[in-house]
Amino acid sequence: MTQLTDGTVVRLLHAAPIAMIVIDNAGLIVLVNAEAERLFGYRSEELIGTPVQPLICIGDTRFLSSAAGLEMVGRRQDGSEFSVAVSVSTLSTETGLLISATILDISQRIEVEAESEREKRESERVRLEAETDRERLEVQLHQSQRMESLGQLAGGVAHDFNNLLAVIMNYTSFVADELSAVAMTSTDSKWDEPLKDVRQIQLAAERASLLTHQLLSFARREVVQPRALSLNSAIVRMEQILRRTIGELVKLVTTLTDNLPMIMADPGQIEQIILNLAINARDAMPNGGKLSIDTSMREVTLEESSESGISMGSFVCCRVNDIRVGMSAEVRDRACEPFFTTKPRGEGSGLGLATVYGIVFQSGGHTRIDSDEGIGTTITVFLPAAEQNVAVENLGEIIDGLNPRIGTETVLVVDDEDALREVTRRILTRNGYTVITASSSAEAIEIAASYPRDIDLLLTDVIMPIMQGPTVANKVRQLRPDIKVLFISGYAQPVLEAGAVLETEFELVEKPFNQVTLLEHVRKVLDHAE
Repeated sequence: MTQLTDGTVVRLLHAAPIAMIVIDNAGLIVLVNAEAERLFGYRSEELIGTPVQPLICIGDTRFLSSAAGLEMVGRRQDGSEFSVAVSVSTLSTETGLLISATILDISQRIEVEAESEREKRESERVRLEAETDRERLEVQLHQSQRMESLGQLAGGVAHDFNNLLAVIMNYTSFVADELSAVAMTSTDSKWDEPLKDVRQIQLAAERASLLTHQLLSFARREVVQPRALSLNSAIVRMEQILRRTIGELVKLVTTLTDNLPMIMADPGQIEQIILNLAINARDAMPNGGKLSIDTSMREVTLEESSESGISMGSFVCCRVNDIRVGMSAEVRDRACEPFFTTKPRGEGSGLGLATVYGIVFQSGGHTRIDSDEGIGTTITVFLPAAEQNVAVENLGEIIDGLNPRIGTETVLVVDDEDALREVTRRILTRNGYTVITASSSAEAIEIAASYPRDIDLLLTDVIMPIMQGPTVANKVRQLRPDIKVLFISGYAQPVLEAGAVLETEFELVEKPFNQVTLLEHVRKVLDHAE
């Protein structure tokens, strides 16, 4: 076996690919190899006889006779620090205890591990964000499905009630007209009380009609005729009404941003949104307070859209704020449900915010509620900004409903509800029209084909069994191309959205209608030049 001399051992030590340092029991360096010189940036003669502590901390009593993989910080000649793994062993010699240390630069490994840990944390953050987004979207989907189900139920109920109310309102109107005529020609006051009773029935029916319209607004089943209008102008026009409505105890403050773009919306529905929000805020401040209404322009970015659920785009915003009670999280989550109310029995219908939600959603907008108990509530309505080249609303086109005109034309009335068909016939007949009635779609088409004289107007319900009103209108127009069409319905939106109606703009009378409203629309359609 080859015997190694001391010189050979030293040369092997210097040739080793790993840094090695030997120190004595005083902590002074007695030997370094070439790799250690390279690693720490010193020459051998600069290190021999100097303390090891500036380089690495191995010259203390905490080390056992041997240890491996001790991670610590090394320091180079230029003062830079780096991570090292040190393995040590001790050897007793005639001159004393020696500590031999091998030193491995692990800076790159530490950086890789740190990067891996950062990637792991980032991956966990992304996972948590994705899970949070998924949970938020699930909540939004559940809320949307629940509101859609409630909307379908509310819309169906409103449709049936509208048919009943149209009959009640118009037959009481017939009775009121007769009683008024008798009372005017009689010296006996006995007719006064019955006439007052009938008026009360009419008022109750009108209030019920308002409720059904609110239900349809929530259910997004009302047929709306949007036009370009200014949100600021709508608020200014309503300011006096709002002040009277909220009372003297509540201070109204409006802050309207100048030069807002127009919005495409139904003017009546916008007024209903503002009024409902103001009433809701007033009711939250029974002892008085401040009600703030302000408008602004808002650009919703992709990032904001993903966080809030609001669609990207340009919106004109109306924010209504009250400072008083506020809502709990549970109440806030249910605030837009129909018939949900925290008010005492008899003091609220639970349709105020539900109506706002339905109208805004139908207009392509969004509603956001921010509220904290004991602080107050802020409701922000986001309405899509209209294109810059849209036409501004023409107030001159508003119908003057005070003087309904009579006519002599022939009208074909189609409705599967016997009572409603009869009341419609009586209104038209009383005002000079010739009326033909049909109780079904098939009967209407048969009359259109066989009636020997001209029929000027088809007045048809939209929702009917077997064949819907728009289909009837198309078939009748194939037989009589010049006939004009007027639809009647209290629940027409799903049908009219399904496709083009006669490939033209349609006119619709919403149930429950009264005599004045029906006659206005009939004359408007008949007098309209094709």
